[in-house]
Amino acid sequence: MDFSLTDEQQQIFAMARDFATEKMAPFATTWEAEKRLPREVLEELAALGMAGIYVRDDHGSGLSRLDAALIFEALSYGDPSVSAFLSIHNMVAWMIDGFGSQEQRAEWLPKLCSMQAIASYCLTEPGSGSDASALRTTARADGDGYILNGTKSFISGAGFSDLYVVMARTGEAGPRGISAFLVEAGTPGLSFGAQEKKMGWIAQPTAEVRLEDCRIPAANLLGEAGRGFSYAMMGLDGGRLNIAACALGAAQAALDKSVGYMRERQAFGKSLTQFQALQFRLADMETELCAARIFLREAAWKLDRKAPDATKACAMAKRFVTDTSFEVANMALQLHGGYGYLADYGIEKIVRDLRVHQILEGTNEIMRVIVARAVLAEH
Repeated sequence: MDFSLTDEQQQIFAMARDFATEKMAPFATTWEAEKRLPREVLEELAALGMAGIYVRDDHGSGLSRLDAALIFEALSYGDPSVSAFLSIHNMVAWMIDGFGSQEQRAEWLPKLCSMQAIASYCLTEPGSGSDASALRTTARADGDGYILNGTKSFISGAGFSDLYVVMARTGEAGPRGISAFLVEAGTPGLSFGAQEKKMGWIAQPTAEVRLEDCRIPAANLLGEAGRGFSYAMMGLDGGRLNIAACALGAAQAALDKSVGYMRERQAFGKSLTQFQALQFRLADMETELCAARIFLREAAWKLDRKAPDATKACAMAKRFVTDTSFEVANMALQLHGGYGYLADYGIEKIVRDLRVHQILEGTNEIMRVIVARAVLAEH
C-alpha cells in the first residue's frame, strides 16, 4: 500500500496551506469580531478551483475526495469556520452536478464554481435533527410548480447565500417521500430567522430558513421525486470527510501554536520544552493527529473507489478525527495555561470552533450507530 501523495496532491495541499497562512489566519479573529463571512475570500478560493472541487471538469475542478480532504485540512489551518462553510457550498455544487438536469447544471454550476452564486444546504428541522427522515417541510405539486411550507434550522449561510437546496416531503412518511428542490434567494415566501448566537463558527451566519407558501417552478426539482433523502445521505459521506478534515487542520494549527509557545515560555528557570511531562503531551498530540490523518485519507480513498464499506469508513473517520481533533485543541489550550484562555493567542477560538464538528453532519453518536449496524451486518 502506497501512503505517499502524488506530486500534484502535494502541490494542491501546499497551495491551500499557503493561502490559509497568508489570507485567512491573520484575519480570522477580525471576521469573527465582525460576524462576517468574507465573500471576497470565497471568490479568491473559487479562482483557485476550490468552489467546485469534485464537480466534473466541464464546469469544476474534477478532483477526488482525497484531494478535497487535503484542501480542507490545509484551509482550516487558517480558519475552520470559513473552510467548513466552503465545504457545505461544495456539497451543494456536487449534488447539482451529480443529480441535476443538464439545464440545472448549465444554469448553476458556472455560478457556483466561480462563487458568483453561493449555496446552502437545508435538511435539519427544529423537530428532526438526528432523525432527519422525519422532516415535516412539505412540497405540494400545484400546476406547473410546487408550493413549499416549513422551517429549516441551523442553516449555514441562511440570508447570505444565493441558492438553497431544500429537502421537503412530497410523498409518504419516511425517507422515500422526500425530494430535493432548488430555491433561489428572493423567491417570494422564502425568509430567514434572526442570526443564531453561537459558541463557535461566529463568522459564519447561521439561522432558520422559513418557507411560507413559497412557490417554485417544477424545473427546480433536483433529480427524481422521492430520491432527495438518498441524495442527501450520499452527500453526507463526503461532507463528513470534509468536516473531519477541517477539524484536523485546525487541531494541527493548535499543536503548532503550542510548540511555538513552549519554546518561548520559561518556568522554574527552564524552557517548557525541557519538562518531560509536557514533552509526553506533545508526543501524544502528534501521534493522535497522525493516526487521525491516516484514517481520514483511507476513508477518502475508499469513497473515491466506491468501496462497499465506504459509508462505514466515512462514519468511523468522522467520529475519530473530530473527537481527536477537539481533544488535541483542548490540550493545546491547557499547555498555554491562562494565555490559552485569552483571545489573542487564537487557541480558544479553535476549541470553540471545533466543538460543533462532533455534532454536525450527523452527531458522533449517530456515527456510532452507522458503524455498529455495518459491523452487525457483516457478521
